Amino acid sequence: MEQLAFLTEDEVRQVQREFGSPVFVYDQAGLEDRATQVLAFPNAFGLTGRYAMKASSNAAIIQILTGKGLNIDASSGYEAERAIRAGVAPERIQLTAQQLPEDLGALVRQGVLYTACSLHQLRTYGALFPGSEVCVRINPGLGSGQNNRCNVGGPSSSFGIWHEHLPEVTATAAEYQLRITGMHTHIGSGSDPEMWVHCATMSLDIATRLPEVTRLSLGGGYKTGRMSYETTADLQAIGGRIAREFESFAERYGRKLHLEVEPGTFLVANSATLVCTVMDVVDTGADGHVFVKVDSGMNEVLRPSIYGAQHPIVVVPADGAKRGTQTCLVVGRCCESGDILTPEPGNPEGLGSRELTEAHIGDPVAVEAVGAYCSAMCTKNYNSFPECAEVLRTTTGEFRLIRKRQTLEQILANEVA
Repeated sequence: MEQLAFLTEDEVRQVQREFGSPVFVYDQAGLEDRATQVLAFPNAFGLTGRYAMKASSNAAIIQILTGKGLNIDASSGYEAERAIRAGVAPERIQLTAQQLPEDLGALVRQGVLYTACSLHQLRTYGALFPGSEVCVRINPGLGSGQNNRCNVGGPSSSFGIWHEHLPEVTATAAEYQLRITGMHTHIGSGSDPEMWVHCATMSLDIATRLPEVTRLSLGGGYKTGRMSYETTADLQAIGGRIAREFESFAERYGRKLHLEVEPGTFLVANSATLVCTVMDVVDTGADGHVFVKVDSGMNEVLRPSIYGAQHPIVVVPADGAKRGTQTCLVVGRCCESGDILTPEPGNPEGLGSRELTEAHIGDPVAVEAVGAYCSAMCTKNYNSFPECAEVLRTTTGEFRLIRKRQTLEQILANEVA
């Protein structure tokens, strides 16, 4: 069975009592440790580490990570504005977005850096800021991810400018007198380290055709082990190989490229726990299943439903008693057959039974490794359930509320009868 990540059983019960459930609990010490690891990424000629804030956008998380020295990677104009409101200086924000922000001009004038992700975006930026510098996102022709839906490189991905369109990129830049000084590639989330290194070398080859590029941003989430049997990428090993490639590039082309990395999952995934509560236990007979129903699910953690993603789950007896185990499925509260927290690995259509501590109604349940793409990517307000609260466990062991639980009045606030 999986174990609690950073909370003790007593702390899980304390959180349930003090803040109700469901509630996300973030670990400040874990966040700071991962930030330190990213900022120690080996490099040949300088490093900028950015936090891909789409992974978890709470202002407290942003402030902790930027306070350690990370900059911000924003995936929309709204995210860029959100980071600014959290206190991040605009010049520390790189905006790389699928949708061209309506307020692009205002954001750039404040100091936000911009990456053009299509020829249309590049032309629009050029018309707004002729004669300026810009970064372009290039699809190198290959990608990697923990599943097909996390792969954002290669011919099946719409992200970035296809590498064969480089002549059009340079022609557009010349038309608007733009200097392309930055190049960005992103191959996928949870990518295989070997594939990540391979795609990085492909990106360096593309950079040879953009002679004014001085910084290369190698996007792609490093593989992060959530379950006990999964491994986490070794940043020192990966970075060492990349540094050698940058040194070789400098020897051949006389350009010492500045490296940028922009992880999201690696920084926050394992530094959060969702504390929820058993609300019912039912079964479908001797040949069926035992279902443990919790007061959470796809409203907070959508990844199992869409990816077949695996998260450690720990039942914490409310009375502190020692109990036996049971084979069961854990499901959410939504009136939706896909609201399941224990799918078959990699198959959201399948069922994956778990061996858990015998669950009783009222027991708190800890769903681990939910810091990335859970609170920020969920079926918010489905079945009209309110957005849950978020809490930070500080480095002194205190629990501090960082997002209030939403009310029904707030859900209804913008409706017009």
